[in-house]
Amino acid sequence: MHGLRPDGYVLFATRIVRMFAYGFLSVVLVLYLADVGLSETVIGVLLSLTLLGDTVISLWVTTGADRIGRRCMLIVGALLMLFAGAIFAFTNDIILLIIAAIIGVISPTGYEVGPFLAIEQAALTQTLPDERRTGIFAWYNLTGSFATALGALAGGALPHFLQRAGTSSLNSYRAVVLAYAGMGVVLALMFMRLSNAVEASKTDAPIPQTRFGLHRSRGVVLKLSALFGLDAFAGGFVMQSIVAYWFHIRFGVETATLGGIFFGANLLAGISALAAAWVARKIGLVNTMVFTHLPSNVLLILVPLMPNLPLAIAVLLLRFSISQMDVPTRQSYTMAVVAPDERSAAGGVTGIARTVGAALSPALAGVFISNPVLMSAPFLVAGGLKMLYDLVLFRSFRSLRTAT
Repeated sequence: MHGLRPDGYVLFATRIVRMFAYGFLSVVLVLYLADVGLSETVIGVLLSLTLLGDTVISLWVTTGADRIGRRCMLIVGALLMLFAGAIFAFTNDIILLIIAAIIGVISPTGYEVGPFLAIEQAALTQTLPDERRTGIFAWYNLTGSFATALGALAGGALPHFLQRAGTSSLNSYRAVVLAYAGMGVVLALMFMRLSNAVEASKTDAPIPQTRFGLHRSRGVVLKLSALFGLDAFAGGFVMQSIVAYWFHIRFGVETATLGGIFFGANLLAGISALAAAWVARKIGLVNTMVFTHLPSNVLLILVPLMPNLPLAIAVLLLRFSISQMDVPTRQSYTMAVVAPDERSAAGGVTGIARTVGAALSPALAGVFISNPVLMSAPFLVAGGLKMLYDLVLFRSFRSLRTAT
């Protein structure tokens, strides 16, 4: 972290606030929607629409950020968080919820959604030498994982204490959703503190204009996007809010305990992301992505096969201890294989591909978890598809080396 510029520290701070908000909401989001009166199938469809809406917003914001202004677009994203949280908190009308899901920014996964990640990483990358990029991204992901962990702990604890004080379960969950909306305001104020140094560098040569903001790196970015989309499609079956609901139904786990589970899971994920920089220096970015991801997917398949709650938690935590080592390496690899003036667009397009992939599977997961016989299927499907992604990624990109 030595030598990080003031804008870099602001971006780390906004990452912490945002990921805390995502973790805070994800533990109770499905429980809240179920308490509102929506069925598991309808909830799955709504989660898919939420992620699809985030995709549309991300496409607009990230592909125009380098031209219109990164700071401006980050503020827009924060205000869309406020909009989505407020609508979700104040209505149970499915039409209004769908509108908020499509237009606003809300995270049912506990992980990054919306335009923030691509723009922030583009801003960070232009201020760093190549040899420090993966290390800074590892710290960036570590702080995000720790913030998600604290958010999950708080998001599980707040409804628990409110219910013990006499608040209904619905209103206790609504308090979490309202707090999420408030964090959108905090983010907007923080993004206003960024300087003009975060904006895209101006060059003498005009930047070629294309539909997605890409030119010479378009082929590589689209190929990566297809693979990242497959990985995210698999991950959508086991997003944090769905896994929390699965533990609640399968083992009767209360919200406070759910918060504790995901607190530990995200702490381990953050530590594993930090270790990724060291591993990547030894074996390369692509090898790190693949050889740490494969065993984590085997563990994912084993979670629903465990006969009791302690063993299921243990396997889940073990899986999280290695599952996120591909994240900073994937992000660093994407920034390394594209031209500097394509970085926001490349991050945005690959991020959008992941969001689209993740948006398609919750509707199917909702069908699975509504059927007692198929309730564990999301874990099995997700693990198998993620292993396929690992193998294809290795075959396609093992020869394209970059600086770590």
